[in-house]
Amino acid sequence: MTAASLPTPSVRLGDGERAELFEIIAERSFRRGLFKLSSGIESNLYFNLKPAMMHPRGAYLSARSFLDILHQERAQYVGGLEMGAVPILGAVAAVGEMEGRPVKTFFVRKQPKAHGTRDLVEGLGPSETLSGQRVVVTDDVATSGASIYRAIETARAAGAQVESALVLVNREEGAAEFLAEHGVRLLSVFRASQFA
Repeated sequence: MTAASLPTPSVRLGDGERAELFEIIAERSFRRGLFKLSSGIESNLYFNLKPAMMHPRGAYLSARSFLDILHQERAQYVGGLEMGAVPILGAVAAVGEMEGRPVKTFFVRKQPKAHGTRDLVEGLGPSETLSGQRVVVTDDVATSGASIYRAIETARAAGAQVESALVLVNREEGAAEFLAEHGVRLLSVFRASQFA
C-alpha cells in the first residue's frame, strides 16, 4: 500500500473511541485508596495519567481528543509544564500532522537549564515566538490548577494569549475556579466524577 492509498483518518473522536479512551484511563491510570497529591491534599481517588498516555492506543486517542478541542479553541500552539504535559504534547504534534490538522507544541521547564540557551520555553525554533499567538496550556490532570497556572504565567510572559487550559481529567477540586480568577477557562476530556 502506498502513502497515497492509505485511508485518511477521521478527524473527530467518535463515541466508541471516547469510551475506549475512558477504559484505558480507568484500567491503567486510576486507583482508589488514600493518596497524598502533589497539591498536598489527600484524596481517595488517584490519577497517574502517564501509563495511559504512554500506551500506544492511549497516546493516540488522547491526542485525538485534545486535537478536537484545540481546533475548536483555534489554538496556534499548545504547551504545558514538564513533566505532566510532555507525553501528550508529543502525541498531539505527531497525530495532528498525520491527520492534516497540526498544532505546534512546546513545554515549559520548571527551572532553566544551567547551560545552553537557559530557556524556560522549549520546543520553539530559532525564529519562533509565542508573542501574539493563541495558546492553550495543557496538563494531564488538574487538581488545584497551580502547575497549569505556572505554565500560563511563563507563556503570557513570552507574549502568548492564553484564555483556556486543557486536561485529560479534571479532578473537580478547585482548578476551574482558580484558573477562572486568572482569566482562563478549564476544559477537560473527562471529569473525576465519571470514574467515581
